[in-house]
Amino acid sequence: MGSALDILQSVHPPRAAFLDYLLGHTTGKPFEPELQRAILLEALEAFSSLTQPGQIKHLPFRWAEDDSWKDGVMNDGDTRTPRHDTPQYQTEEDRILAEQNNPEACGVCETAA
Repeated sequence: MGSALDILQSVHPPRAAFLDYLLGHTTGKPFEPELQRAILLEALEAFSSLTQPGQIKHLPFRWAEDDSWKDGVMNDGDTRTPRHDTPQYQTEEDRILAEQNNPEACGVCETAA
């Protein structure tokens, strides 16, 4: 999945799903779990239905009613949230659920760290 079509096209993935959203929002808008789920389900469907190497499915979701948001992105520079070395969660509830569902750290991650 990606939000930069030129990069997806240049790396020639076996198959890909493109979402025309702000960089850093590849799986949807923050705090909109229904939308995030719909995007992921559409992308997963694409990964199973695309048959030709290099095919890219353009997902049918829009960031806004029109494309004027792109003008600001191009002129305002990179406004994404900084990257972190530790997991970041949308809410405290998300953190608790994630930790409950995976109480032990990944053995591979512990080895690599």
